[in-house]
Amino acid sequence: MKHMLRRLTLASLAAVLLTVSALADSGPKPLLTVRVENAPEEGYYLDLVAEGEYEGHTYGSGESEYSGIDWSYSDEEAAALDTELLDALRAAVPEGYHACTAEGTGGAPMWGELEGTPTGRQGESLHTFRYFGVPDTYQILIATAGGDTYLFPPCTRTALQSSVTVDWETKSVEVPPAWIGYVLQFLCTLLPTLVIEGVVLVLFGFSWKQNRKPFLLVNLVTQGALAVYFSVTAVQSGVGWWYFFLLIPAEVVIAFVEGGLYTRLLTGSRRRAFAYGITANLCSALLGLLTVEPLWRWIVSIS
Repeated sequence: MKHMLRRLTLASLAAVLLTVSALADSGPKPLLTVRVENAPEEGYYLDLVAEGEYEGHTYGSGESEYSGIDWSYSDEEAAALDTELLDALRAAVPEGYHACTAEGTGGAPMWGELEGTPTGRQGESLHTFRYFGVPDTYQILIATAGGDTYLFPPCTRTALQSSVTVDWETKSVEVPPAWIGYVLQFLCTLLPTLVIEGVVLVLFGFSWKQNRKPFLLVNLVTQGALAVYFSVTAVQSGVGWWYFFLLIPAEVVIAFVEGGLYTRLLTGSRRRAFAYGITANLCSALLGLLTVEPLWRWIVSIS
């Protein structure tokens, strides 16, 4: 048992170090995903519109000016854009506002997609806008090749990375309630932990029937509190290298707390109960480190 525990510990620490190293240079940035339902059959451009006239902005040495098109497209891609449609989009921007991609943010850079990417569902496409220039309060503007334009009502981002859905046919906009993101993040944090630690409980030779109540009680208190904290943190601030520096020490503390509780609550050997508590938390922590980012990105895309 000692040799197995030592190997699990070393393997987990190695995975933690590799994961943290890989993500240390890729901290979370603002991201807004716009889903268009019943998209125009003809060509169209979609952009974010924010308050304030666009006056241009220079970066670096200040010798050259970068527009939103410069940030979002290469020279070849920019040359391939429909200039008439682009002009129509710009012309539809209300006075006192600016188009964040078609013109520019006037400050922090942002990468935007004027043309949508089909999702595979009929009449549905996605546009993403990312980086520090994504406005907190925005409107969505659509201009079609047929000459139609529409400016949707204002929306406000409530999380670092989120999504919004617009329906071109009904001219409606829907922002998912903030609580959906928190609930999904909580469930995706807690449920995998309960599954993996439940499996390890049985593998350690403990009867599930005799020990399920203390197992659930301990995990709902310890892992439940951890899931609540990190769910709020992930939704509001995203998932980055700092997330792992907070998660790892918390998991270590919980591992020893649960190990101590299991020696009193589980039916069986106290030494085996303590070893189970440590091993189960190592396994669930490793699973969390490997799945937290993809799960979080999935949640962002639907909340």
